[in-house]
Amino acid sequence: MTRLRLPTMTDSAVLAALLVHNRAHLAPWQPARADEFFTDAGQHAELAAALARYERGDAAPFVVLDDDDAVVGRLTLSGIVRGAFQSCTLSYWITRDRTREGLATAAVAAALTHAFQDLGLHRVQAETLVDNVGSQRVLERNGFRRYGLAPGYLEIAGRWQDHIMFQRLVSDA
Repeated sequence: MTRLRLPTMTDSAVLAALLVHNRAHLAPWQPARADEFFTDAGQHAELAAALARYERGDAAPFVVLDDDDAVVGRLTLSGIVRGAFQSCTLSYWITRDRTREGLATAAVAAALTHAFQDLGLHRVQAETLVDNVGSQRVLERNGFRRYGLAPGYLEIAGRWQDHIMFQRLVSDA
């Protein structure tokens, strides 16, 4: 069963190895990254920052685990806003060797449960590049609805790219 858990600092080496292995696979979908990002030290720094955001209540970072409890990716609920908004942004990646197995769909489902039940959020949003049909299907399988197009939304793979906007409300269940 696919599940999520908070990362620990000891996950830095396995995440660095996964990111090196997936560097070309993830490059079209992520911001350009310095070489340091793909090292144990780089992932140690990333995890420290992610866990600090978690402690402040600004984010919920997770590693994605497969049936054997092996780390197969990351998922983050970021930009958690309270007050009248009660919202966050979802992002994730799964190692290329394990795509099309339902891991992403299950991980997003688990993240929605955490967002709505544990965090008490009203809304989860996600954005995909226009041609990222795989991620769009994962979101749609989890009840996300398209609600717009954001031109030049994020700098991905070294250039500002359009993104399709998705959202899922707690009431959409």
